[in-house]
Amino acid sequence: MRLADVERRVAAGGLAMRGGFHPAPADAVPAGYDGRPAQTLVLVGNVGGAMWEAFAASLELHDGAPNALDRWTRRVLDGIAGRLGATALYPFGGPPYLPFQRWAMRAEAVAPSPLGILIHPDYGLWHAYRGALAFAEPLDLPPRDARPSPCESCREKPCLTACPVGAFSDRGYDVPACLGHIAGPAGAPCMAGSCLARRACPVGRAFTYGPAQSAYHMQGFLRSNRRP
Repeated sequence: MRLADVERRVAAGGLAMRGGFHPAPADAVPAGYDGRPAQTLVLVGNVGGAMWEAFAASLELHDGAPNALDRWTRRVLDGIAGRLGATALYPFGGPPYLPFQRWAMRAEAVAPSPLGILIHPDYGLWHAYRGALAFAEPLDLPPRDARPSPCESCREKPCLTACPVGAFSDRGYDVPACLGHIAGPAGAPCMAGSCLARRACPVGRAFTYGPAQSAYHMQGFLRSNRRP
């Protein structure tokens, strides 16, 4: 199996290959469906708005059932895994949850931002991890991108001052303050165009999500955090 074949299959499904690594026992990568330990883990996700076109045309988005993006991801990635002889793994469906953020930092040059989201030197905060492909064979991987986090050289840190209710600070993320804001009329700019703090980051602005994708994610965030 060549990595280029994996990348081509993933791209055809509307997703992006997000680096990979050869797991050690401490990485807690589950064994494959046949019980063999994973020799290579390739992360899969989205960058900017490239995924949205494929997802927007999917049955899952329009069938009215919950968790449309997760269901679409599982359908697409399970199909890719079957064709490649890999096992598909997902960051959703728990608890327990697999350590995707830790895997991501092993796979490529991402690091925690002041907002808690992993930041990429090129994509900024406009990317996500949707799943991973575990292979029972060792694939040839390029050297890991070792660029430092762009946050290290960002003096102004506008992301920490852009939130209208100060939900982000050195003390962490004030989720109730954020939810209270976006649930009301004053939160309309965040709901329509994504979190103002996220949009304030100067890195990766060419990959900013479009209005439809931003609104979908913000509505999902609000819905999943509402009290019953």
